Amino acid sequence: MPTAPHPQSTDELYQALRENDRRPYGRIRTVTAEELVDAAERFEEPVVLVHALLELQEAYTYGSEPRKSPVVFARLLTLFDEQPDVFDERLRHMLFWRFKWVANALRQLPEVPLTAMRQWLSEMRDRYEKAGLGLQPYYGQAYQLAAHTGEDTTLAYELWAARSRTRLSDCEACEICERARHHLAAGDDERALRVWEPVLAGKESCQEEPARSVSYALLPLLRTGRTDRARELHLAGYRACRRNPSMSGEVGRHLEFCALTGNEARGLELLAENRTLFDEVDSPLDQLDFLTGAEVLLRRVESLGHGGLPAAGRAGRAWTVSDLCADVRHRADDLAARFDARNGTSHHTDRRRARLDRAPLLDALELTLRTRGLDDVAPAAAPVTPPAATSAAAAPETLPELILRARALDAQGHPDAQACWERLRTLATARDYVHPDDPAVGPLVRLRADLLADEAGRTRDEEYAVAAALHEEAAGLYEDAGEPGDAAVAHACAALAQAELATEGAEDPVKAAAFTTAHATLVRLHQETSGLAPHQEARLLRMRATSLGLRLQTSRDEEHIAPLFAELDLLHTFAVRHDILTQISGALLLRASTHAMTGNLPAAVTEVDALLDRLRTRGPAWHLPRTLGLRGRLQLGLRDARAAHADLSEALRLAADAVDTVRLHGDLAEACMHLGRPDEALRHLTRSAELDLRRGNRTDAYCTYSNAAQLSLDLDRVEDCIALLDSLLAEPDVAAGELDDRLVAQLRLTRARALHAGEDLKAATAEFVALAAESAGWDDDPGSHAMIAGETAVLLGESGDFGRAREAADQALAAHAKAPRYEQISNCLRELARLQSQQPEGLPGALAFLADAGKVADAARAVGFEAHGRSLDSALAYEYGRVNAYAGAYDDALAALDKALALLGEPGPEEDGAGEWAECVRLAGVVEGIYLERPAPALTRLDAALTRLTALGRTEEAEPLTTLASRLRDEA
Repeated sequence: MPTAPHPQSTDELYQALRENDRRPYGRIRTVTAEELVDAAERFEEPVVLVHALLELQEAYTYGSEPRKSPVVFARLLTLFDEQPDVFDERLRHMLFWRFKWVANALRQLPEVPLTAMRQWLSEMRDRYEKAGLGLQPYYGQAYQLAAHTGEDTTLAYELWAARSRTRLSDCEACEICERARHHLAAGDDERALRVWEPVLAGKESCQEEPARSVSYALLPLLRTGRTDRARELHLAGYRACRRNPSMSGEVGRHLEFCALTGNEARGLELLAENRTLFDEVDSPLDQLDFLTGAEVLLRRVESLGHGGLPAAGRAGRAWTVSDLCADVRHRADDLAARFDARNGTSHHTDRRRARLDRAPLLDALELTLRTRGLDDVAPAAAPVTPPAATSAAAAPETLPELILRARALDAQGHPDAQACWERLRTLATARDYVHPDDPAVGPLVRLRADLLADEAGRTRDEEYAVAAALHEEAAGLYEDAGEPGDAAVAHACAALAQAELATEGAEDPVKAAAFTTAHATLVRLHQETSGLAPHQEARLLRMRATSLGLRLQTSRDEEHIAPLFAELDLLHTFAVRHDILTQISGALLLRASTHAMTGNLPAAVTEVDALLDRLRTRGPAWHLPRTLGLRGRLQLGLRDARAAHADLSEALRLAADAVDTVRLHGDLAEACMHLGRPDEALRHLTRSAELDLRRGNRTDAYCTYSNAAQLSLDLDRVEDCIALLDSLLAEPDVAAGELDDRLVAQLRLTRARALHAGEDLKAATAEFVALAAESAGWDDDPGSHAMIAGETAVLLGESGDFGRAREAADQALAAHAKAPRYEQISNCLRELARLQSQQPEGLPGALAFLADAGKVADAARAVGFEAHGRSLDSALAYEYGRVNAYAGAYDDALAALDKALALLGEPGPEEDGAGEWAECVRLAGVVEGIYLERPAPALTRLDAALTRLTALGRTEEAEPLTTLASRLRDEA
């Protein structure tokens, strides 16, 4: 089926060729190129056919279809021989350039005999000599064939490298890569890296570089101790080659790099992202490179005992790591053997064996912000519960001892109880389980109730309905077992969970009423249940206080404070009387939290300090992390970030695995930001998110990761940001559309901004255009669509597509009319004006954008809107000045700049606008003194501004004005 209408004229054909040239390499571009060749043949104009064939050969070459490239080139060569006049200088250059493409394609096909490849090189040499062209490109191809076979490489290298470059030589970047790889093969890492430096530093580049060089340089960088550089280049280099069939070998080397640096989990993630390469790569040589890199990774994972993990392989079946490793090994061994048989050497088998035999170069190199191990990617049937801390006491050896110990620990609120219940759950659900006949243990129904109560306690915060149902079921079983005290506690837990459920999405008065009702239910249960053990009665008192605490948290009503303190006094008195350490601590902790809720932070700190003293002397020790965490949050509220950081760090150190550390990491991130330590904050944010993810709190985890991505972008860690977001967006629930679409859109928006910051304008624009189309349907959030459409318009403007930029800007303005975003839209319109004013005949379009910005500023002024940054009016006047200056309308420019200066007014000692004012003065001085050739008034303006800035001590702002004034005096 055709991918587009057939061109009806040569003009339409050339336009179609230009459009296809803008497409990424791949199947769509290739099929379109094939159709355009068919269309060109109908016009009977040889030059049109030449252009179409050149486009088709390029699509085959960079689409990893080397078998077809030589066939197309044969047609071109025939046309050249039969009708040389059809080929102008540019087409002739392209034809002779592509002799090298054919030589490269033939090397990639083991079915092509070595004699045929040598014959092609002879043909190339003869053609070059006949055309009077230098032979350096020929010797370059001869060297690459020698390097491919592993024979006579030194001589071939010298014959090539010693010759001067010609117009048909490979680009500087590609030749640098070949020279560096030669030194690398000789074992000289340092020399290879010195040769590579211009490419790795971005000074030389092309279609394939620096991505290709980066993939080869990663291991030499590690071997020479340049780990930070290796990490940086891995992130940028992988992004440039991922999912690209023509760069599958490069992808394979990135997989190998992950395997050798303790990043096996990331390697599996990248392998999954490139799964299509198993089927899409038609080049046997590239396939061999890719498969060998994949095998290095899979063998490493298997050697670490994770051969049963799922892995992404060829489509059509499910793979484990071990299964895929065996399949990859068989296919790669066969390819290496075929190349060696063709070449008459063992070069490819030897190189492959050397890669597979490499030992890891580092135990662990932190490559991304999302550092995960193989245990983290193992599939789990349910959210992972953090393991309890190992108890100092010996583990019980008999089943009755284990049951009794679990209950005793549970009564104390000890974290070790979780591990005991988990072990009992495994034992009790086994088919051969036999319950002990022991009166102290009680009947099986009681154990089942215990396990249900424990399961209910492990539910996530938002799973109130599940928790309530489990607690009620446990209560019924406790009643059947003749345990009314435990039944009352379970009913109380269910009532509290039902109250939480009733508050979801409700108004505050409804929420407060729900907790009042819950409190009444708890009091009734407490009063009506006889024979309660002290720990059971203490738990009921604790829940009574908790219900009132939740009510106060919801209502913030002062009338609700005294009843809560009264309940806390009851709990504390009872716990002290019975020496229940856990509940004494709980009562004091709730009292401190209540002071914090009511705004009395100093009183809260006093309570917490007293509690900490008690915990350190009498325990329970496992309450220390939670109490220190509260103290840290209180210190944040008191704006003592240093003290908060110390408390939270100690809490995290003591917590180990005994308590949930998600919040501690989040609070530490906040403290670090206040202390000006953003990199440390970033580590805590990502750790908090990953812990949430392990526990099944996926929405919370992605929100935290979104904050981490934005922070990394703010820190100019662009590649870190993109790698993190790529990893998140590849998660199965995200790919399947199971996550909230707005949250996913936020992740994609941050990624698009990071791509833009990383100067990948094409990819950033494509993502922004897609997001703008999706957000257009957000009827409940037109403000976000306005912001996204505005940013999209700017990127389209940067791409030079001002027609689509105008359309996107109009969408932004329409959405802005429904939900104003004055500052963002004004900024976008002014930037679009600046961009268009620099185009030929771009002034009218630029002025139209500024006219729209003027309407936005008028509307903002009418409603009293104050911008967070520059004033919309002064910024608009300045942009009128700059736009008119770009277009050569200097009088209009100067008038606009004078208006901007009048709006700004002279800066004062306490104002932050000195920089904006000085820039206005500078541009006015340029327009007046240079373009309008009025140096005297321009110097008067500049001198007055310099006097003002000097008096304010603003030397940095004054420097450009001083430079301009000196230039005007020199030219006078």
